[in-house]
Amino acid sequence: MTSDPRLRAARHCHNVLNPFHSTHYFSPDLGKELAAIGVTDPSAAYLAARSAPMGAVCAGTVTATFYNFNHKLVARHVPAVWETASPQAVLAARARAVDATLRRLLGEEALASPEMAEAAELALRATEACTRHARPLYAAHADVDVPEAPHMAYWHATTLLREHRGDGHIAVLIGAELDPVEALVSHVATGKGMAPKWLLATRGWDRSEYDAAAERLRARGLLTADEELTQLTLTEQGVALRAEIEHRTDALDRAPYEHLGEAGVARLTELATKFVGAALGNGAFPADLIGKAA
Repeated sequence: MTSDPRLRAARHCHNVLNPFHSTHYFSPDLGKELAAIGVTDPSAAYLAARSAPMGAVCAGTVTATFYNFNHKLVARHVPAVWETASPQAVLAARARAVDATLRRLLGEEALASPEMAEAAELALRATEACTRHARPLYAAHADVDVPEAPHMAYWHATTLLREHRGDGHIAVLIGAELDPVEALVSHVATGKGMAPKWLLATRGWDRSEYDAAAERLRARGLLTADEELTQLTLTEQGVALRAEIEHRTDALDRAPYEHLGEAGVARLTELATKFVGAALGNGAFPADLIGKAA
């Protein structure tokens, strides 16, 4: 669907920036640092860490901006979590967790390298073309000060680029008439999404809600499945829809990478691939995180 080579290059760059940002969500350091300020529940820790840049927001704001989380799960922890720890305290704890995680996954030499400083400079330059309007998670994170240490500045920039694309992606999902669970299930069926066991454990949906979404997608002609709904496959129409969703997301996310320029995107992709590859090699994510099996 994406025939423009610049859009393909931008998506490739995003695909190696996004997991770098996400390493802290799967790190024991995040739980450790949040627990130290009183936030001990893993779901509360995630919700607080990601929403803290927006301030002490209510559950509705978190559900709206995160999109694919069950509101019941969100409301169980938000806004109560802010009575335990302020957004400012959560942001400080998150920064400590990210720093510890990157030191463990990449090592001191990589963090202090000229390549890390270059990656931070390139990624931050790309964020200069990001826009706040109708992008609430990006806008909130854009108001957070850029850290001084290059590895933290690079992580901050990957966060901005990740949330900028994510805000646009939600708009596209709504346009495609995919509700939160349908969006998750259809992504699982591509074979590139988070495995169902992880989705159900972290997003707050139960198996009956997951299966009901699969049935709705099947009724729309987007999905085929076995009788137990454990093996999901996109139909030709479903493949086309997911391709269109990615194409529209690419189009809405083109500005940062056009601003960086072709050579800058290529170099950032090269550096990002190196760093995320090292993180993956050092066990940044669970081995069974991605997959279609229920």
